[in-house]
Amino acid sequence: MLSAWALFLSAFGAATLLPLQSEAVLVGLLLRQPEAVAMLLLVATAGNVLGSVVNWLLGRALEHFRDRRWFPFSAAQLQRAQTRYQRWGQWSLLLSWMPVIGDPLTLIAGIMREPFWRFIVLVTVAKAGRYLVVALLTLGWVQHG
Repeated sequence: MLSAWALFLSAFGAATLLPLQSEAVLVGLLLRQPEAVAMLLLVATAGNVLGSVVNWLLGRALEHFRDRRWFPFSAAQLQRAQTRYQRWGQWSLLLSWMPVIGDPLTLIAGIMREPFWRFIVLVTVAKAGRYLVVALLTLGWVQHG
């Protein structure tokens, strides 16, 4: 049970701007408990999606300060980003699983006011897909290694 909490917390933290590697924790647990693959995938996905929700909420809150002098983007930059996001934005969330770009994408989705239900669906598909691939590669390697 403690290992599931460690996985959840590492997946949650990895989805924020913290430099954590939840995949390594998942692989370690899969090697110790391959029979628990479904539970481990669910825990990792839930933690990672909830961490992305924190980013989305931060983006929503940050957007309220757009008229402040210290806001990191000019009105023109924000308008360009909104235009791009309206064109590709929602589908770019399918890349939220990627290192380096995934976390900022979820923050930008909040700034761009992506509907929460669509955010959750796309991010969950992306995050669950990544963990599923990691699990399949890990368990396939164990069986054939």
